[in-house]
Amino acid sequence: MSAGTDPRPGQSEDSPWPVRTVARKIAEWVDRLGAVWIEGQLAQVTARAGTGTAFLVLRDPAADVSVQLTVPMSLVREQGPVVAEGNRVIVHGKPSFYLGRGTLSIRVDAIRAVGLGELLARIERLRALLAAEGLFDPARKRRLPFLPNRIGLVTGRSSAAEHDVVSNAEARWPAVRFRIENTATQGGLAVPQIVAALETLDRDPEVDVIVLARGGGSVEDLLPFSDETLCRAVAACRTPVVSAIGHEPDTPLVDHVADLRCSTPTEAGRRLVPDLAEEVHRIGMLRDRARRALHGWVDREQRVLAGLRARPVLAEPLRGLDRRHEELQRLRASTRAAVERRIDRGETDVAHLRARLTTLGPAATLARGYAIVARVPAGVAPADEAGAVLPILTAVGQTSAGERLRIRVGDGAVHAVVTGEEDARGENDGPTPEPAPKSSARKRKAAQ
Repeated sequence: MSAGTDPRPGQSEDSPWPVRTVARKIAEWVDRLGAVWIEGQLAQVTARAGTGTAFLVLRDPAADVSVQLTVPMSLVREQGPVVAEGNRVIVHGKPSFYLGRGTLSIRVDAIRAVGLGELLARIERLRALLAAEGLFDPARKRRLPFLPNRIGLVTGRSSAAEHDVVSNAEARWPAVRFRIENTATQGGLAVPQIVAALETLDRDPEVDVIVLARGGGSVEDLLPFSDETLCRAVAACRTPVVSAIGHEPDTPLVDHVADLRCSTPTEAGRRLVPDLAEEVHRIGMLRDRARRALHGWVDREQRVLAGLRARPVLAEPLRGLDRRHEELQRLRASTRAAVERRIDRGETDVAHLRARLTTLGPAATLARGYAIVARVPAGVAPADEAGAVLPILTAVGQTSAGERLRIRVGDGAVHAVVTGEEDARGENDGPTPEPAPKSSARKRKAAQ
């Protein structure tokens, strides 16, 4: 921008717009907007008698967004019960900006109530959407704890649902503990309050399960529990959620998203905690079963031990050793007897052999008066005769005159010299000698 050129009004701090100008321009821009149809839930209705205008607050059921409505009192009186807090309505109006206060509102010229059929159709469409996203899938539902440390309860203040849940739970388990968050359970404020209470209880580490409880009512009264925001908040909870809304026929969408659906708050009180009397009885039965099982096991093991102790190897552990010792003693005795018998037989055999040898040997013959005559060859010195092998003389013809002889008798030996021959036939007490061989006769003649 060149020096000396004035800036456009409202574009710099040197030429600001006054408030009235800004408000007027906003009002001119809003006024150019056309009329629109808007659907929402009436959160607040202010219609004072004697005034010509009623002020209403219309909020979005699925978000924390609201707008201000200005409605002629004649239209409010004409609609009658349709204009009431908590009702779902469709309004036709034109946005307008009020300069004095700087507020935006919708000037309404027509109000229509949302029909029950349309509400149910919208709930069915939302049901199909949530089911397609898997929020109703049984696989994502979590089991409730057997005995929760603390139970979070979201319900109306001093409501029958609160009494039913608490009284039935305490009747079953007197030590049960609750953390109760009281909220609106119908109307325009119900959904944000219930969602806030869910988030508070979900952050509490002591809360193990959360219960949404409300008594029965019309479809319009139970609409907050079919709200998409509330259903998604329940699905996002890390703590298991129990839905106990209305009676058996009532099935808002939160029943399908919750981890457990109870038909009534009374049933929820029974499902949250175990029955103390039943658990004590069950523990007693289990103790009896355990005692019987333990006694049976002990008896069985005692019988096994008694059977083991009754076995000979354990009843008389030295009996086997004694039997083996006796067997060894018998073996030793039989071995000793066998050895002794063998020695005795050997001694007997030796004695027999010795007797036979004695009988057959020359010593016995010599002892009976016989003698062994051996020729002493020429050249054998008398000192060497005892160690020399001398030829035995068995016939007279084997000697010659002058030949030396060694005669062995029973107790020694004597020496002799052959002087001549003597015919054995001339002896009366001796056996008849056999005739000498011719060669021997010739030798004797030659010797003579």
